Amino acid sequence: MADFYTPREMLEKLVSFPTVSNVSNLELIDFVEDYLAGHGVESHRVYDATGQKANLYAQVGPDKEGGVVLSGHTDVVPVKGQAWETEPFQVIEKDGKLYGRGTCDLKGFDALALALVPDMLAAGLKRPVQIALSYDEEVGCIGAPFMIAEMVEKLPRAAAVIVGEPSMMQVVSGHKGAIGFMTRVKGFEVHSSLMHQGVSAVMTAARLVEWLRLRFEENRVAVPNDVDAMFEPPFTTLHVGVIKGGSASNITALNASFSCDIRCPASQDPMDWFERYKAYVAEVEAEIQAIQPSASISVTARDVNPALKPETEGAAEALARRITGDNGTHVVSYGTEAGQFQREGYSVVVCGPGSIDQAHQPNEFISIDQLNAGEAFMRRLIETLKE
Repeated sequence: MADFYTPREMLEKLVSFPTVSNVSNLELIDFVEDYLAGHGVESHRVYDATGQKANLYAQVGPDKEGGVVLSGHTDVVPVKGQAWETEPFQVIEKDGKLYGRGTCDLKGFDALALALVPDMLAAGLKRPVQIALSYDEEVGCIGAPFMIAEMVEKLPRAAAVIVGEPSMMQVVSGHKGAIGFMTRVKGFEVHSSLMHQGVSAVMTAARLVEWLRLRFEENRVAVPNDVDAMFEPPFTTLHVGVIKGGSASNITALNASFSCDIRCPASQDPMDWFERYKAYVAEVEAEIQAIQPSASISVTARDVNPALKPETEGAAEALARRITGDNGTHVVSYGTEAGQFQREGYSVVVCGPGSIDQAHQPNEFISIDQLNAGEAFMRRLIETLKE
């Protein structure tokens, strides 16, 4: 039996699943799969290696090329340690705002796409809507590439992809690319009075962090090109977020590690920066191994997310501008799966309800006005696909 939800009701349902990235999302996927099946829409899962998480994609409408992908993610960031004034996994309305984890990022967009499936089916679409829901977007857009690869193989090629990250329904045509990685240094322990005979993993790590800081400062004062100048900030950032190491103040540290992310404007490739960093790491490693051969440095990439590059006469941008009436130029510094779709040959934009200022915050919310604006966008998209 088919179930019907308003966008608000669907949002309440999706938010009720606490799909923080470090736990399974399968309960939410089960719900979406059953909901779509109730309306006669077949969906497909693409699992992660553990079988505890899954992407889900589905097609609504005719089996033809030229449709539109609506791409969102199912995971949310943690609430632990945040000062919430409401229950995070329950939608609470207050002063024209709907509070709850994921209301803005990104279950508001997901709710709109899913709630309007019955309207899509009733509309007699001439081109299909393809719904794509991924796992682990919040920890590096990890799940989406596996789903995208299967969609390329099994679905007719869509003319446009709309990624629903919160943009206040502005048409975003570019975002930064990023790579996240972990550096681990193994030193050699001696008493600090004889530190010339040992290798301090902490002090070696500090050299590497300083290299990253210096590159950041060089980028900050450089004159950006026209593409990079659209971003805020208009340069590549290199950021160390967590650093650990050492056991005592009078022992050269045996181990140290730190995490880093590099975020590049669309004209640059984060992998180029990663290779520059690894080249410097190799120089430093040779120096510490000359002191103690057992010393070492390892660098491991956690995730690589390509930039969304502004397209010349892109189909997705033209479609989204036609629907929204937005003719401004907008780029963002956060990352999405948009670059991953674009890498596979799709035309892509980012356009979704809500403000990125609310994402990841305690007391996250989406305004009712923005949810309504997103619904109006979806309904105009349906009319467009009837043509």
